[in-house]
Amino acid sequence: MSADPQHGPAGPHIKNLLRDRQLAPNKRFGQNFLVHRHTAERIVELAGVTERDTVVEIGVGLGALTIPLAARAGKVIGLEIDAGLVRYHEEQRILPANVELLHLDVLKADLRDLAERCGGELKIIANLPYSISTPLLFRLIDNHHLMAWGVLMLQKEVGRRLVARPSTKDYGVLAIQLATCAATETLLELGPNHFHPRPKVDSLVQRLIFRPVPEFVRALPPFDRHIFKTVVRAAFQQRRKTLLNALAASALLGVDKTTLTTLLNRLDIPPASRAENLTVRQFIDLTNLISQGAPPERISTEITEDTERDNEI
Repeated sequence: MSADPQHGPAGPHIKNLLRDRQLAPNKRFGQNFLVHRHTAERIVELAGVTERDTVVEIGVGLGALTIPLAARAGKVIGLEIDAGLVRYHEEQRILPANVELLHLDVLKADLRDLAERCGGELKIIANLPYSISTPLLFRLIDNHHLMAWGVLMLQKEVGRRLVARPSTKDYGVLAIQLATCAATETLLELGPNHFHPRPKVDSLVQRLIFRPVPEFVRALPPFDRHIFKTVVRAAFQQRRKTLLNALAASALLGVDKTTLTTLLNRLDIPPASRAENLTVRQFIDLTNLISQGAPPERISTEITEDTERDNEI
């Protein structure tokens, strides 16, 4: 069974195509393929892609999103980690001529090189598997200076964390770090019926705008991003503790409890507050006070994957 070269596989054909070509969705990659053509077209439309854009698509899959994207963009650079899917496209040749397909893991990709190939700033569109969504989001934040925008399909649980407000259970490291470099808006909510295989949760399509720099980001005071990241992650490392105890107990900061109490009092932050009670601005102000009072070599900027994952629970 071949795919429609104008639109790619859709609907009930996807299951048969995957079976016939022994391309069963890979659990290790967390693959869930879009099955409705109009959904893919709507996502591309909402992304606002134009013929002036070179867009990086993460996870080409069977091309459901790639083909309508290529119809609007000047060029698409498609990244696909699954060797079987890369072979499928090399054999079937259903992707338009303005699509460059790369067998590449985005978590290991040279983002600076990709940005240069996009004209200086990355424009990304993706249906992200749950397994890489959080590490990729942190990678985009760390490389925000390379980013123009991203339109990402995420599991709803992750999507809620991007736009979470202080004093809510979803508010954490991800929301705080993202708010210092991008504006986030939700474009669509999609149920499990839009995918094969059907996930157990709903999904959100969200736009992250890094450029032009959002007004509230421009209004933030200068701060050391490495120290800021360390302070925020230290605060949430043991989020059930009070802010004072969490920061004092963290080996990441190396700042004693007495000093931290003084700094929090200077900012009118009750020491008994918890990390999720602080605004982004309060974390920045705390970062600046800590960086003034502690030698930079005492503050660790080495964050392990385990720490990153624990911070997002």
